[in-house]
Amino acid sequence: MDKTRNSKLGNRYLIVLIVAIIFMGCKDDPKPEVIEEEIAVLEEPIETYEFGFKLEDYIVKRDTIRKGDTFGVILDRNHVGYPKIFNIAEKAKDTFDIRRSLQVGKPYTLLCAKDSLETAKCFIYQPNLEEYVVINFQDSIQAYKSRKPIKYVEKTATGVITNNISETLDEQGLSPRLAYKMADEIYAWTIDFRRLQKGDRFKVIYTDKYIDDTIYTGVHNIKAAYFEHNHEPFYAFEFETDSVKGIIDYFNEEAKNLRRAFLKAPVKFKRISSRYNLKRRIAVYGYKVRPHRGTDFAASIGTPIMATANGTVTKSSYTGGNGNYVKIRHNATYETQYLHMKKRNVKVGQFVKQGDVIGWVGMTGNTGGPHVCYRFWKNGKQVDPFKQKLPEAKPISDSLKVKYLDFIKPIKYELDNILFKPVILDEDLPEQTIIKQANS
Repeated sequence: MDKTRNSKLGNRYLIVLIVAIIFMGCKDDPKPEVIEEEIAVLEEPIETYEFGFKLEDYIVKRDTIRKGDTFGVILDRNHVGYPKIFNIAEKAKDTFDIRRSLQVGKPYTLLCAKDSLETAKCFIYQPNLEEYVVINFQDSIQAYKSRKPIKYVEKTATGVITNNISETLDEQGLSPRLAYKMADEIYAWTIDFRRLQKGDRFKVIYTDKYIDDTIYTGVHNIKAAYFEHNHEPFYAFEFETDSVKGIIDYFNEEAKNLRRAFLKAPVKFKRISSRYNLKRRIAVYGYKVRPHRGTDFAASIGTPIMATANGTVTKSSYTGGNGNYVKIRHNATYETQYLHMKKRNVKVGQFVKQGDVIGWVGMTGNTGGPHVCYRFWKNGKQVDPFKQKLPEAKPISDSLKVKYLDFIKPIKYELDNILFKPVILDEDLPEQTIIKQANS
């Protein structure tokens, strides 16, 4: 019996041993080695181009024109000899007079050779954000003007007035230019933006302007707008009525012009410092009556002065009393004049459109402070423009009206389908809280 039991135990131990050997053998059996091959990915170097040049080919130096800088001084500092500088200036003068046109504070770029001297090979000057002048003297001398690429991005915005339009735009991070354009260019004659009411609302389709895809230069134009003031809707659509003269106006959904023939003022951000007054008395003249036949708009020196209506420049001159001044004939009935300019921007015989910059505010002539004296003639007699019933702007022609109505149809559909963002108008009265929603 003991033998039998021992035999059974032996068999069991043998089975366990065989299983253990098999298990250990499987465990020690090496798995096939997987060789991971690393593939080197060579990234192509990013090439940077600006002004039409591959910048990696040069040592790039950027600076601004400083007081005392001239083209010759700048190139001399960068190892270009004066005989060559003279030759460059002579060959470039028909394109760009580098002796006179460099302004302090304007940026320039030098493309220099990758050598020990870093000798200048190309001079690029930027008179403004869009334009630039290239004077390339690497091999032959070339001079030309060009512009940076410009991109226009169409956007939409809505708002509900809780205090004023500037605050409403600011809360959304929108450009204040939208407010200026709506108040001064589109609705100047139909809505008084100083008397907006809580709950008035608006929506706009507008275009932002970018230079080189990165430099934001502000609102370019407003394509269409809807403003609901005191529960009354006001549509506005931009439309070109004269492609030759480039005249663009804003019309409502019935093709009626939204502006008058004249702007209310020749400057923006204005303050009337002295009104038209035929009985004015001045202390410095012993309180004698000295009529003032103009309206003075106080503004800082350099503020743009705009033509208040379309017309032709009849005078652009200087006199002791008027200083630099411009006079414009608008039609057989109306003329306007703009006095005390720092500088004039138009010539006699030139056609100007309403809103064109004809000069800048200054203190030339007989004046005690920076302002523009705006004078207004009707039938050859100076009158107060604020007491005149001024004509409406030229209506759209019958031949254009059908084209206009077809043109605005898809734009109006887009405008009508822009929803207002819900805005709580009065947080102090939650039970009376009004939430404005589009098409409500």
